[in-house]
Amino acid sequence: MENETAYDELTRKIIGLCFEVHNALGPGFLEKIYVNALKIKLQQNGLSFEAEKEFIVEFENIVIGKFRCDLLVENKVIVELKSVTGYQPKLFQNQLISYLRASKIKTGLLINFGNTSCEIKRLSV
Repeated sequence: MENETAYDELTRKIIGLCFEVHNALGPGFLEKIYVNALKIKLQQNGLSFEAEKEFIVEFENIVIGKFRCDLLVENKVIVELKSVTGYQPKLFQNQLISYLRASKIKTGLLINFGNTSCEIKRLSV
């Protein structure tokens, strides 16, 4: 239970920083702009992160490929950022769930900066 609370606190903190970034920049920029702004906010708040963290994908104990997530925060939360106007395709959620399973990370945040309000989905496996 303590672990869950720690994860909730961490995801709450990250979500708050995402809203700060969105409030300051608004919609309309490319994803990379939001990633760079969020990296600044994470750093200012003393959170460790790795950008473009690479993970190996295995199938039947054989390496079949790799993927990179946008951000891995505190080695606990995968953060995938998008900048899409309108409806977010289900594909983005499926992508994050696949990342979580392959990386053995339990929690992920899917953040969309593309609309007038910042949209956030917290996913767990």
